[in-house]
Parts: sequence; C-alpha cells; structure tokens
Amino acid sequence: MGKIKIIRGDITKLACDAIVNAANSSLLGGGGVDGAIHYAAGPELLAECRTLGGCRTGEAKITKGYKLPSRFVIHTVGPVYYEHTPAEAEALLTSCYENSLKLAMEKGLKTIAFPLISAGVYGYPQREAIKVAVETMKIHQGDFEEITLVLFGEREFGIAEDDYPEFVEK
Repeated sequence: MGKIKIIRGDITKLACDAIVNAANSSLLGGGGVDGAIHYAAGPELLAECRTLGGCRTGEAKITKGYKLPSRFVIHTVGPVYYEHTPAEAEALLTSCYENSLKLAMEKGLKTIAFPLISAGVYGYPQREAIKVAVETMKIHQGDFEEITLVLFGEREFGIAEDDYPEFVEK
C-alpha cells in the first residue's frame, strides 16, 4: 500500500516522478502554480506545451519536466467553480485527479505530487477541494509508492490538518 501525504511547500522543488500542474485550457502558462511550474521548468516546457493542442477541463496531458527536479509534468485543467453546479464542479475536479493518476500509471510512474487544483483563482472552496483530492488519492493509494498533496498557503494547510491529520507531515 502506497503512502499518502499532505505537506506545505513549493511543488516546483519536489523530486518525484511527476508533479501535476493546475493548468488553463491553453496549457501555455498562467498565474499561480501554473506560472511557477512554467518558470521553474524553463522555456522548453512552453515549447512542448505548444505542441499539445490545449486540454479540456477534467482531462490531463503529460510533458517532460525539463529543469524541474521531477521527471514529468502532468497538466490538468480544473473547473472554474462558479461556471458549474456544485455537483458538476465536483465531478470535473475528480476527473482531474483520476485522469492525472491514470496517465501516471500508464507511464509506470510511482511517485506523484498534486497542487490543490481549482482552489485558487478558479474559486473552488478549499475544504471541498481538499476532500476531493484526498478521497481520490485514497482510491489509488495501492497503485503508487507515494501520492503527495502539496498545499502552498497556511489556510488550506490548516484545513488539511483539521480534516486529514493522519496524512499531514510538518
């Protein structure tokens, strides 16, 4: 059985098989974690992303990691919360995690790290976003050596400490 952990930190610093990028549908970079990943990976990441033809909400595509310590970047597009009913948004967000994990399994990857998808400018409520992330990670725990949820901010890390203390690492 693989390990699930929740940490507070910078996903661009993690050395694992793949990190997941909360991308926009163009895959050409943006703000938040998307901009940070593109910046840390270098211009080759943008060049490869240009060849992918974008990505639909809930789907995932994979590129090399370039200058990142991770070997690959899996790009997934989360839902903009207010553009959907809560049930639709939850289904789309679940698909982001499911499709990213499926792509990692197809590539034989054993360690993967996720940011909190859609909980920044896309407006997904943080507590609900953490629940979707952790519950989906638990389903796939046996498929990986380690699945990490990397939270950047103090507020969301506090929520995770309250709701999932068994997975939180300080």
